[in-house]
Amino acid sequence: MTTLAAPPTATARSRWRGTGFGTQVLVLTQRSLRALVSDPRMILFSVLQPLVMLALFSQIFSSIAQTPGFPAGVDYIDYLLPAILVNTAMQSALQAGVGLVSDMKNGVLARFRSLPIRPGSVLVARSLSDLVRTTGQLLLMVLFAAVLFGFSPSGGVVGVGAALLLALAVGWGLGWVFLAVGAWLRNTELMQTVGFLAMFPLMFASSAYVPVGNLPGWLQAVASLNPLTHAVDAARSLSLAQPAEGVLSALVATAVLAAAGWWAAERGFKRPMAG
Repeated sequence: MTTLAAPPTATARSRWRGTGFGTQVLVLTQRSLRALVSDPRMILFSVLQPLVMLALFSQIFSSIAQTPGFPAGVDYIDYLLPAILVNTAMQSALQAGVGLVSDMKNGVLARFRSLPIRPGSVLVARSLSDLVRTTGQLLLMVLFAAVLFGFSPSGGVVGVGAALLLALAVGWGLGWVFLAVGAWLRNTELMQTVGFLAMFPLMFASSAYVPVGNLPGWLQAVASLNPLTHAVDAARSLSLAQPAEGVLSALVATAVLAAAGWWAAERGFKRPMAG
């Protein structure tokens, strides 16, 4: 004979109903972080991937520092790392959407929907937990780059810290876009494919690894319109203690992306779950 799970008690319901939005976000964020910490492999691989990229690109493209269009007096590792920080934040933004889809598929979100909590608290909690994870990734990236590759830009600790914060802001804004995409697609494989197709050209058709002036003519036009170019240039300017005119525009664009992503994600999240 099948035993049916008892519905939430009135006491449990009233306790959830009595909590504010901030408390709901805090509890759900802690839940996501506990899930991350419980599987050390996730932490290991999330750190290894950008480190491998840093090691490979710093060796493969290091000769670019000798070309005429490269900034004078700048080591290639100092030029490269801000781009890796922004790129890592973008990759983490994609994982926010993938994580949301995974929670949909394994029934976690269906259980959340049985509770009297605001749908937006689930999305904000996912966004914040991924922001914490990304912060850890980027801090480790800076540490390893300094120890293993001699990363020491002219902006010092303050400049690197500002570049790191800008990368986090860009990743957080994009995270909301991918949360919206995940809330509407609800398919892990399709989500990863869309993310790859979106980010691969953004990453290489930009100033991330070589100066825009060193790219072929047609690609220079593409790179100048690429939002990643502007984000990387702003982070790089902060790290190298150079004039950073693009910081404000990058932050404004991030805020617009976050607002649009929030709006679309909430509406996608409220759609009926597939039976």
